[in-house]
Amino acid sequence: MVDVSMVDTEAGSGFNYAAQYGVRRGSERTDVYRTQFGSLSADEYLTPMIQTNQRTDGNVARRLSRNSFLIPRQNLVRRHTDDLKDSREESGYIFCFLIILSYILVVITFPLSLCFCLKVVQEYERAVIFRLGRILANGARGPGLFFILPCIDTYSKVDLRTVTFDVPPQEILTRDSVTVAVDAVVYFRIFNAVISITNVEDAAKSTKLLAATTLRNVLGTKTLHEILAERDKIDTLIQTSLDEATDPWGVKVERVEVKDVRLPVALQKAMAAEAEASRDARAKIIAAEGEMKASRGLKDAADILNESPIALQLRLLQTLTQIAAERNSTIVFPIPVEILQALSRK
Repeated sequence: MVDVSMVDTEAGSGFNYAAQYGVRRGSERTDVYRTQFGSLSADEYLTPMIQTNQRTDGNVARRLSRNSFLIPRQNLVRRHTDDLKDSREESGYIFCFLIILSYILVVITFPLSLCFCLKVVQEYERAVIFRLGRILANGARGPGLFFILPCIDTYSKVDLRTVTFDVPPQEILTRDSVTVAVDAVVYFRIFNAVISITNVEDAAKSTKLLAATTLRNVLGTKTLHEILAERDKIDTLIQTSLDEATDPWGVKVERVEVKDVRLPVALQKAMAAEAEASRDARAKIIAAEGEMKASRGLKDAADILNESPIALQLRLLQTLTQIAAERNSTIVFPIPVEILQALSRK
């Protein structure tokens, strides 16, 4: 316990009591006191060390509460460290005793104990061994054969192969206020077996849940046009965000692919009508441009024929040749204007 509420305001002076002031509390033993730094003896705890704050006016009046005593911080830290060392030494003795007992059990039950002590992990697996709740110093074991002690050792197998899972369709509101359903596929693998066991309860399940939320967060900042047109950029952005978030879990996200973007039926009809109208408009523009180019060509040809009467006669003969090639029974061809003018004069 720490008493920091004592402030003396006499003579206009204020004094703040730091955290090193403890409050005396009773315990089962009269010579032991409990503080936030551990258990202290009466000699260490009840030693008052009154320190005064000097002021320019010379007023050094300060009073301590009857149950408050100043304790040197160095003594508190040293005593707390000693308590930790004692507890670790005690647990270390128990730890060694159980290990020796387990080895004796293995020797007594040999060779039957080999069935329980020898384990095998595949090439794509690693085994994380816990001995009395602590991970062994060598970390993950494997591939191949490894040895465990019965009763005190437990192990967990971790698959290091690439795993694939589908992200269920997520209802996403895009930046331009369009609701779409998007699903994806994620490829990931575990690159550190130890932290995938110690830092997260279920690495695969946590990655799946995080992938769904990351997909919603990333696509929520995009417009519908960007989602449909920039799939590669969106895949890379989701993969980078997901990989950074799962790195403390020992998970490496290798790839993310957006599979399908499903639009509402009404929006699909509107987009289809818009696309059809756009196609019709482009077709009309192309037809008009073609007619304009054809008209310009006819105008140029008429100007050339008007300037050269002989060219007109040649064009007439060419037309007659084409008609004769079609094998028509009746051939109608125009009479040149010059012949008609000569006949009219006679």
